[in-house]
Amino acid sequence: MNELAVDLARFQFAFTVSFHIIFPAFTIGLASYLAVLEGLYLKTGKHKYIELYQYWIKIFAISFGMGVVSGIVMSYQFGTNWSVFSDKTGPVLGPLMGYEVFTAFFLEAGFLGVMLFGMNRVGKKLHFMSTVIVAIGTLMSAFWILSVNSWMQTPAGYSINELGQFIPEDWWAVVFNPSFPYRLVHMVLAAFLTTAFVVGGVGAYHLLKSQNNHLARTMFSMALWMAAIVTPIQIVVGDMHGLNTFEHQPAKVAAMEGHYETQQGAPLILFGLPNEETKEVDYKIAIPHLGSLILTHEWNGEVTGLDAFPEDEHPPVPIVFWSFRIMVGIGFLMLAIGLYSLWLRKKGELYYHTLFHRCCVAMAPTGFIAILCGWITTEVGRQPFTVYGLLRTADSISPVNAAAVSVSVAAFVIVYFSVFGAGFFYLLRLMRKPPTKYVLPPTASVPDVGDESKDKQSLAASNKLTM
Repeated sequence: MNELAVDLARFQFAFTVSFHIIFPAFTIGLASYLAVLEGLYLKTGKHKYIELYQYWIKIFAISFGMGVVSGIVMSYQFGTNWSVFSDKTGPVLGPLMGYEVFTAFFLEAGFLGVMLFGMNRVGKKLHFMSTVIVAIGTLMSAFWILSVNSWMQTPAGYSINELGQFIPEDWWAVVFNPSFPYRLVHMVLAAFLTTAFVVGGVGAYHLLKSQNNHLARTMFSMALWMAAIVTPIQIVVGDMHGLNTFEHQPAKVAAMEGHYETQQGAPLILFGLPNEETKEVDYKIAIPHLGSLILTHEWNGEVTGLDAFPEDEHPPVPIVFWSFRIMVGIGFLMLAIGLYSLWLRKKGELYYHTLFHRCCVAMAPTGFIAILCGWITTEVGRQPFTVYGLLRTADSISPVNAAAVSVSVAAFVIVYFSVFGAGFFYLLRLMRKPPTKYVLPPTASVPDVGDESKDKQSLAASNKLTM
């Protein structure tokens, strides 16, 4: 197979999934945030929560729509560019993707309309239930997609038939493969943090304009509580995920850490320039023994290097090395923001510290950057395989030539930057507008679930009388 065709097909999928992944990551967190806002409104009766709900639901609707559209395109690429991969893995991965449709998509399709347009048309409890179900649907979608991706990283519960296809033998082992629990928790927490920093950045932006904006204060405070609580948990989960990867995908960890050679008492390389020719990290800044201590919990523990694997099975070290460091660096920046917000909150300066507000505005997109870098670390670190250790990327591509793929790549780049660029611009316009007071209609015009059943009983009784 032409190497250029393989590289172009990989680039096309990477390009489209990079656009797609940021929308589900945002809507997973935002759907849960909307459910919390509406639940707080029903519990406390404070209108500020429903006002924030109305503000963010518009942003959620646009983001959700762009996520659906960008996701549909990727499924076609399995047939056009990766037909061999689809044929080999279809018996395992096809049902898992089908389960996402039968569960997550059906829930979202059934209740999204009520959530978006039913605020004044259905009872409060029914509307809240719709918001919660949509939030659950986004989490279920993450469940199945991450099960698919995790199986490609750590395949389990399968056999290979005479045609070379992966056949499921144990669905529990397939779904709950060794890396899936860690990957699921890590990704969901990343989605929550991404949303938190977007909400916090928007709140900080409006506080810079008016420190007395009570709605901006509320969203800013809620976002920073999330950052302060969830970021430390995410760092711990990330460490557990790293240990799981070290157990099942040691070559990937070797690339992440820049370890070309197997060694005892391996250092933790903070920064450096991996050199693929000399198989060393140039100009490195390292802490002795800390790499072994983190990965093996022993001061002189042995850390497997890339020299333990055939050279044609090495992932591209510079890409994996730097994407991992950017992701981790952003995680510690988030931790610093969360902890410092607690200090400002204690001093009563959370809403008045202008420099901190500017930092929060700057941090707003960092969740997306961290997710993209984490995805690059995961997927590029798996190379040269699509199914780790079993199916090579070069053997997964369709019999297409480079010219055909290059045309589709050019078309995708033009269309995506045009369509989704306009979508991003519109989302930023919505976020720049300050949240406004939402005037609820009279209580009588917003029936509760119980009122609806009473109305139906009265209607039935009147029909009997007129018969």
